[in-house]
Amino acid sequence: MAEFQGKMQGGRGTVTAMKERFRKSRRVRVLAVLAIAAVFLAGCIYLFYHNPRIYPVPCVIHTLTGIYCPGCGAGRACYALLHGRLYEAFAYNPFLILLLPFLGLYLAARCADWMITGKNHIDSKISVRLLVIILIAVLLYGVVRNIPIFPFTLLAPGGILGKF
Repeated sequence: MAEFQGKMQGGRGTVTAMKERFRKSRRVRVLAVLAIAAVFLAGCIYLFYHNPRIYPVPCVIHTLTGIYCPGCGAGRACYALLHGRLYEAFAYNPFLILLLPFLGLYLAARCADWMITGKNHIDSKISVRLLVIILIAVLLYGVVRNIPIFPFTLLAPGGILGKF
């Protein structure tokens, strides 16, 4: 038991040492962000060449309940966006397409701030009220897109296009 606890403490020491190294070294932070960007780019390249209509990743919520979650259609929307088909992307998940520029701006600012300072100054600038409004909007979108009456049916994935 003492040996196990010693390994656990050694593990914590390793994590603490890594955190300290990230905090002190801008070069390590830049490399970490570049590695994350490379993984993101690889994911985009994979999605560009693998149509989610042919290689689907099923939504667990939709599979189990038949209800569209706020994220249903996001893979197809991103695929269409990568191919420059903004209308089709909007048809699959309009809320995602509207939020994507803000999410991208937040991630870029957050990464730049962390790379330069090693700290998080961005999150403190975002009001809790705005986050609550976004959360309520996401939940309302999830409810409204499941109302089986026109025009709400247009919010279902591909509803504008007339296909799922």
